[in-house]
Amino acid sequence: MYKVKVYVTLKESVLDPQGTAVKKSLRMMGYDDINDVRIGKYMELTIGETAEQLEAMIEEICSKLLANPVIEDYRYEIEECVPQ
Repeated sequence: MYKVKVYVTLKESVLDPQGTAVKKSLRMMGYDDINDVRIGKYMELTIGETAEQLEAMIEEICSKLLANPVIEDYRYEIEECVPQ
């Protein structure tokens, strides 16, 4: 079995109003050293050990469903799960 960790973030060229709001709140709380905040998504997928072409399947899942490739970037990490 595999655990896939997927990270989705807005592209640098896309404005992030949610991140801007969090940055403003942090500054109001006295955290003046915060220069920027970008908000993203994190997902974990558990995939059976018989999955063929694992990376191709993950690329397709990310580009067609988990991320909007027009405005978002994604990356992922694959871990092999050890049965306990």
